Amino acid sequence: MGFQTEFNSVCKFKSEQELFELLEYGRGKMVKQGFRVFPTGQKVIAYTPDNVAVAIVKIVASIAEINFQGHEVTEVEMLLIRKLDEEESRVQTKLADEMFFGEQAQG
Repeated sequence: MGFQTEFNSVCKFKSEQELFELLEYGRGKMVKQGFRVFPTGQKVIAYTPDNVAVAIVKIVASIAEINFQGHEVTEVEMLLIRKLDEEESRVQTKLADEMFFGEQAQG
C-alpha cells in the first residue's frame, strides 16, 4: 500500500466512456486503480487510452479510498478547459511519448 504520484502534466484515461463524458459535458471523472496523487487545482493534458493528447483539463478533486470490494482506488474529477487542436495534439502526444509513455512501456 502506498501512493503513486502521477506525472504532473498527464491525465490518462483508461475508459473511452469516461473520456467521452468529459469531452461531451465539459465535466467528468475517472477512476484509477491504486492510491494515486493527482495535482488538484492544476491544469493538465488529458490523453486517450491510446496515449493521444486531446484536451486541457483542470483537476478539481482527487479522492483516494478503499472501495466496498476492498480495492484501493482513486477517483479524479475534472473540468474541461478546452480541446486541443490538431497541431497541439500532435506535439503533446509526441512529447509525452518521449518523456513518459514510451519509457514506461520499455521499463
